[in-house]
Amino acid sequence: MTGPSIYDVAERAGVAASTVSRAFADPGRVTEATRARVMAAAAELDYAPRQRPRRRTGPASGRSEERPRTVAMLVSDITNPHYFELIRGAELRARASGTTLVLVNCEESTQIELEQVRGLTSTVDGFVMAASRLPDQQLRDLAAEHPTVLLNRDLPGTTSVTLDMASGCRQILEHLSSLGHRSFTYCAGPPSSWMGATRWRMLSEGARQYDLEAHRMGPYTPTVASGSSAADAALRVGGTAVVAHNDLLAIGIMRRLSDRGLDVPGDVSVVGFDNIFAATLVQPSLTTLGGPISDAGRRAVELLMSILDARRRGAAPRAEQVAMPVELVVRDSTGPAPS
Repeated sequence: MTGPSIYDVAERAGVAASTVSRAFADPGRVTEATRARVMAAAAELDYAPRQRPRRRTGPASGRSEERPRTVAMLVSDITNPHYFELIRGAELRARASGTTLVLVNCEESTQIELEQVRGLTSTVDGFVMAASRLPDQQLRDLAAEHPTVLLNRDLPGTTSVTLDMASGCRQILEHLSSLGHRSFTYCAGPPSSWMGATRWRMLSEGARQYDLEAHRMGPYTPTVASGSSAADAALRVGGTAVVAHNDLLAIGIMRRLSDRGLDVPGDVSVVGFDNIFAATLVQPSLTTLGGPISDAGRRAVELLMSILDARRRGAAPRAEQVAMPVELVVRDSTGPAPS
């Protein structure tokens, strides 16, 4: 049988697991009352923290040995299927290099994300920030102090992996224009989403080139449940096509349109982003923009390993910006504009 874990102690003491970790590793960062409560819970459960191996010098070789690396991957919403493949790619790459990947769900909350980063800085070697909602300056400060790679977010001077939204939005506009559509409504996601803002900027700026009129509604929570209000708003605006912030919102929009007696794509065409597995399961199947999500997660961890190696050598790591290719997957939710 395995002994009690840090989570067992956290539950007994009524605190977060990260607080238990700090109480043992860095007691100055918790109050005396909290530390006493944690220690009492640990004693009751007969819990002893595992010691992380430190860098040490072998007496025979004189070479230093590194403790196993640990990196944290923070995602904005772990319930979004878009992140499944992203996490999978990151975890496989981390495992291949003998690195432990710690997964953190930020629940679409800037405050939770910031708290988690602050709690982890003393216990992990670096960060992969997936679709971070933190302000630009806080991300720059984090990258200056700790090895950091951004995913689905581009920030000058930092290392990042993004999808090529310029190409992707152009593909969407070309597709709608070729079907005879003359206007579309973009249903926006969270206001703090860099990717969402980038999509709208590229769609709205490129619309004129294709003789399309662009409207924007929202923001909406990027979930199926929010699709009802998004669909109602899009219908008030008019137009023959809707482009949703992500596939979950797009699926919710299609459901609402059907409930209101409208045909997709006969009356309204719908396009999503992310190409999640559910896009092929709904009726009609969803036209959506996708990319090599698993490869993006793998590449992010790869870049983080390069930063860690450079810092270990005392070299200044070079910021890299990687743009992954994307493809519009045309399915049944888009069709010719109604006459």
